[in-house]
Amino acid sequence: MDKTVEYYNAKAREFFESTVNVDMTGHYREFLRLVPQGGRILDAGCGSGRDSLYFLNRGYRVTAFDASPVLAQMSSELIGQPVAVLRFQDLDFDEEFDGVWACASLLHVPRSEMPDVLQRLTRALKPNGVLYASFKYGDGEGERNGRFFNDYDERSFQLLLRNHPDLELVSFWVSEDVRPGREGEKWLNVLVRRIR
Repeated sequence: MDKTVEYYNAKAREFFESTVNVDMTGHYREFLRLVPQGGRILDAGCGSGRDSLYFLNRGYRVTAFDASPVLAQMSSELIGQPVAVLRFQDLDFDEEFDGVWACASLLHVPRSEMPDVLQRLTRALKPNGVLYASFKYGDGEGERNGRFFNDYDERSFQLLLRNHPDLELVSFWVSEDVRPGREGEKWLNVLVRRIR
């Protein structure tokens, strides 16, 4: 098991409590305006289950997974349905989802593995389906505080997209971390659409 998963297993309760009530309304709005009402959403790396719960409460059909077995169990209890224990590298869906939501989760995938993972996520989307992802703002990768991070800025993410002709960029926006005490940390938010 990799160190990042071990980190989340060990700190699951602390992570759950620090994220489950974070207000993501503005990000949800940008994503959901591109997802048909009642559509299918894949919550990819669902963490506490906060976002799955929001989507379920608004009538969307949600499939959720996380690489941490402990967080998967906690999020399952929160949302009242099973949460799969799965890594991005093992995804195997085929045109099943109107939207993929990868909030602060893809940032743990190494750059060397990102092209394959992005292809797997593209394949999971229906044509015209949308992917939301967020990354710590920057350009580079490495271990920080016991976890692996892969940071992107607008330029480096556009370079990644060049190798994925099935995806088109819808929008970028940079936001500040909304957790107390994390002001000043910046995030790159991206929305891309599967075009074929």
